[in-house]
Amino acid sequence: MDATVRFYHGVLGMRLVATLMAGPMRHYFFEIAPENTVAFFEWQGAPTFAKPAGVPAAGPMQFDHLSFNLPDEQSLLDLRDRLVAAGCEITEVVDHDIMHSVYFTDPSGIALEASWWALDVTGRPADYGNARVFSDPDPVPAVRELAEQGTLAWTPTTSLVGDAVLDPA
Repeated sequence: MDATVRFYHGVLGMRLVATLMAGPMRHYFFEIAPENTVAFFEWQGAPTFAKPAGVPAAGPMQFDHLSFNLPDEQSLLDLRDRLVAAGCEITEVVDHDIMHSVYFTDPSGIALEASWWALDVTGRPADYGNARVFSDPDPVPAVRELAEQGTLAWTPTTSLVGDAVLDPA
């Protein structure tokens, strides 16, 4: 967790907003944007993993990578410069047409992406007819429902896994 604080606060510039102990694990929160945080847990002795963002893994995975939005292209270039100066490996800027991205990992091997939307799709109604943005030629049924009806026919239910119990102690 020490390396996580040093990386997310010291290199990425995310403000550390809370530190908790939940039983044997640390639970730290960093502010991504106003009223928006990302949280990390630390279990002593737990194994770590490393996987490049967007690259197929050797086996099934639940998580590929986390992407952070930056306000403009200069912020993306500045972040890349900060990561290089901190000795972090990072890709060159990748042009995805509607966004520009860089890829890197955190000290625990979590694959990360930072992006600047060249065609900003956030903060405005979705235009499902815009093939530049919605370009999957065979989208999942939920996307078709949104495009045709403006709403979803159903949403999934979830459950806790096994005998999971949150222990606030």
